[in-house]
Formats: sequence, structure tokens, C-alpha cells
Amino acid sequence: MAQSRFTKLKGELYEKNIDKRGNVSSSKKKSGYPVGPFALGLFIFVVIGSAIIQMIVSATTKHLD
Repeated sequence: MAQSRFTKLKGELYEKNIDKRGNVSSSKKKSGYPVGPFALGLFIFVVIGSAIIQMIVSATTKHLD
């Protein structure tokens, strides 16, 4: 029995879909920091600043033992 043109076309489309399955195209978005440079700088300033202040306070206070 001869296949109709429509059936043949549908079969070819199905085969192409099977070949493409699992192949995800790469992202067009450029990779970079998820936060801006100002926010990153502020975060680093707060973390390092608080660590320095904590060291100064612990070095200058007298421990009551």
C-alpha cells in the first residue's frame, strides 16, 4: 500500500522531532554576576568592616574570668 504525501510528511516531522529531543539550545544571556557591582561592593564592605570591628572590640575589652 502506497503512503500518501501527508503521511510521509508527518513521519518525517516525527523523525526530526525524535532527533532533536534532549538537545537544548544554549542560552543567549551573557554570564555575569547576578547582582550589580554596587551591591556586591556594599556587601563586601559590610562583611569585612564588621569582622574588623569585631576584632578591635574583642582585642580592647577585658575579659572577666
